[in-house]
This record gives sequence, structure tokens and C-alpha cells, in this order.
Amino acid sequence: MVQILPEVSRTLNEYLLVPNLTTEDCTPDNVDLSTSIVRHPVGEASPLRIAVPLVSAIMMAVSSPRLAVALAQTGGLGFIHQNQDVEAQAEQVSAVKRHKAGFRHSDINTKPSATLGEVSRLLRAAERDIAVVTEDGTGTGRFVGLIATTDFHPQRHDLNDTVESRMRPAHALVTAPPTISLSDANTLLWDHRLGLLPIVTTDGRLASIVLRRDYELHKQFRNESIDADKRFRVGAGINTRDYRDRIPALIEAGADVLCIDSSDGYSVWQQRALRHAVEDLGGAIPVGAGNVVDGRAFRYLADAGAAFVKVGIGGGSICITRDQKGIGRGQASALIDVVAERDRYAEETGVYVPICCDGGLLADYHMAVALALGADFIMLGRYFARFDESPSNLVNLDGQMFKEYWGEGSQRARNVSRYDQAETELVFEEGVDGYVPYAGSLYPNVARTTAKLRATMVSCGATTLPSFHRDAVLVQVSQQSYQQNGAEVRLRSGQREAGR
Repeated sequence: MVQILPEVSRTLNEYLLVPNLTTEDCTPDNVDLSTSIVRHPVGEASPLRIAVPLVSAIMMAVSSPRLAVALAQTGGLGFIHQNQDVEAQAEQVSAVKRHKAGFRHSDINTKPSATLGEVSRLLRAAERDIAVVTEDGTGTGRFVGLIATTDFHPQRHDLNDTVESRMRPAHALVTAPPTISLSDANTLLWDHRLGLLPIVTTDGRLASIVLRRDYELHKQFRNESIDADKRFRVGAGINTRDYRDRIPALIEAGADVLCIDSSDGYSVWQQRALRHAVEDLGGAIPVGAGNVVDGRAFRYLADAGAAFVKVGIGGGSICITRDQKGIGRGQASALIDVVAERDRYAEETGVYVPICCDGGLLADYHMAVALALGADFIMLGRYFARFDESPSNLVNLDGQMFKEYWGEGSQRARNVSRYDQAETELVFEEGVDGYVPYAGSLYPNVARTTAKLRATMVSCGATTLPSFHRDAVLVQVSQQSYQQNGAEVRLRSGQREAGR
């Protein structure tokens, strides 16, 4: 006989936080947003933590090395998507790991033989003002010079002339060896009024670059997600089909954590992939799993060795799984059930398995509600897709700027490995293809969001996420509350800020 749960499926939008006492020590500066990413014994530190509880969705329209680096700089973590060849995904992971905190792999490069017109288009497309010139035009070639937008003018110089004719040659530039410390590199930047410092090996090859703007970002974001070698941390998605080949390649590329990417994670296929990672590979890398919406599925994946479990089916802005298959659960109800099971599991086994809230987050305050309900960190798709750093195209629609955004279940993604429909094609879509309003760069937006989270926690009398989990008080919101809150007021232009 069918089982019907005695509840109404609730969304994050149906709850508000009730303020607790704010003490004199409870200030935004004292709020610690750091969180565990992977399982650990209760009472002990997690082997992988991030300073900001935000990670990027495992999606083509969201994941890119550029976004992963930017997110790591701000204290979060990016997940490179798995909807590509193993080699291509491993290279994207390697591209992130080539960036050390303050030292980055040069991604805007040109040859001496290139034309000024070509480098002008390169700089314009990348929204940069300087390119590194190497003998072969790669980020690791023999360093021969720099060329910036201040070195030539399209109306004064022939754009068919070579880069070599206008570049500043290596012998006339300040460079540094790979042994230099970041502190000394920054001193050179400022003492010589440089925007870019090339780091060059003894045989003349480019090792990395140090940018002045990264110094300023480091001062703004002091809690970068870095490993023991000061390289930026990065995650990657895997599937339940080619994981035996993909996991070793991603480990070799330097990935810090993996996650099985699926709309429904309560399956024997995920259990087998997890057991392979834990037993056959000896737990060489932590692997998260999901997505789930109840305690049964959480325990099933936790017992199989999941490093963390993602919660959410059908709640994403780009997901139509509920419409197509009729499965899912309101994100708040799902979190409440899974969090209760996580806490029981921790008490019974002595192992804490973090929970990731994935989907159902339409405004910044929904993140605070999700964290209050017990989520350890939050995975965001639409939120990050709006930014410069996402890989999708920026388009102008009727005078307004948008970024393209599509679901992994859409025909555009063709992500067959994520869905058990057929071997080579999607029979029906579980995601849509559309646009999201362009929101500029990731850096100020993440800073604004984390400021809101800190302010909310202060009002709730919490300075850490564990204390927020323990002490938060929530109340359901009635339809009348919505109507009262939505009374019409004509605002001056620019007064109302979009949430996500």
C-alpha cells in the first residue's frame, strides 16, 4: 500500500528567522562562516574546510577554471563539471591548481609574431589590459616580453604590425625567480609600480605571474581556499558510468574533492561508485554524493562512505524534474528530514557527514534559512551563472544584459551520464535553457551575500554556523504575511536590489 507522509512539502520561502538576543560580542566582524566540507569524527576538525559556505554547481553554464579560482579567492569552492571528456575535465582542474595564492598561471598570452590587431582583440575579449608574450604563445613558453593597451593605439599604429614591434622586451622588464616569496613579489610590484610581475625560471621560461589586482583581492579576502602548497582548492563532478577512469585522472590533476553528479542519488549505482572510491582506491580522495530528499537516502549514502550528501530534487530554478517525473520535495522539508538523520547518524557512529543544500534558493535570505535549518554549505547554480566569471555568453536582450543559463537536464547540455534514460541520448528533458540577469563580477556579489549572512546571524545571536544550527528559531510564514510584506511602494530607480 502506498505510503503518504503526514506533512505539507515546505520551501525555504515559507520560513522566517526569529531574532535571538544579540550580545556585545555578536558583531559581523566576529561571525565565522567557515564550515566542514567532508566527513570527520565528531569533535575533531574536518580535513577540508572552507571559509565561506558557498560552492558552485556542477554545471556547464556555471563551472569554469576562472570561476573556480575567483570563488577560491573569496573563500568558497568551485566544482568543475563532468559533462566532458575525462582529459578535458582533468585539464580544467589542473588549470585551477596551477594558480597558487598570489601566483597564477598566465592565461592571456601571445606570440611575438602575432599582429597588434590580434592582441587587441584578445585583450578586449578577456577584458584585460596586458598580455604576456612568450615564444610559443603559451603560459609556459620562453618569456620574451609584455604588451599592454598603453603600448599601442589602434588609430596611431598599424594593426598589421607585429607584437614584437611594440612590446616591452624581457631584458627591459623587472622579473623574479620561482623561489621568490609572495611578500617579496608584492614588494617588487609596488616598488616598481608594476601591474604584472613575470615569474621566470633559470632557463627563461614563464612559470607564473603575480598581479597587483590579486594583491588587492587578497587584502579584501583573507581566507582563500588553498591547500598545503598554497594552490587554490577545487572540486570536480563525476558520474556513475566512467568513474573508474575519471577518478584517477582527477586525482592526478590535483582535485581536492569530488562529487557524484545526479538529480537522484538514492541508487545502487552511487553506492558502487562510493565503495570503489573508499575501498578500491583506499579513500585517496573524498567523494560526495546525492541528491536526496529524506533521511533514508542520506543514511544509505553515508553508510557507503559519502564525504558529504547533497540535498534537493527539483527545487533549482533551471530544473523541471518535478514537472517531468513528479518526484522531489520542498527544500525546507527535505533539509529538516535529512538534518535530523545526519544528527542521529553522528550520535550513533561518531562520524559527522556534512550536508550541502542544492536548489530552492531564490534569494540571499534563503541561504540563511537553509543554514539555520542545518545545512553545512550551499551549492549555487543561477547565483554564479550571472557573473562575469561564469563560462556562458553575455547577451543583450531588448536593451538588458543577460547571461545564458541552462540545466544539466536540458537537451543543450546533452548530459546523458547524469540521467538513466538511455545510453546515448536524453529521451526527455529535466532542465530548461534560458537566461539570467547579468550581475557583474563575482567578487562584490559574494562580499555582499556574505555580509547579509553575517548580519542575519548577528540578529539571531550566532557567531558560528554550529551555533546557528543549534540556536536558530524559525517560524512558518502565512499567506497574509506575504501580502503585508508585499504592499506596493513606488521606489526610486535602483533602490531595490535583486536577491540572487
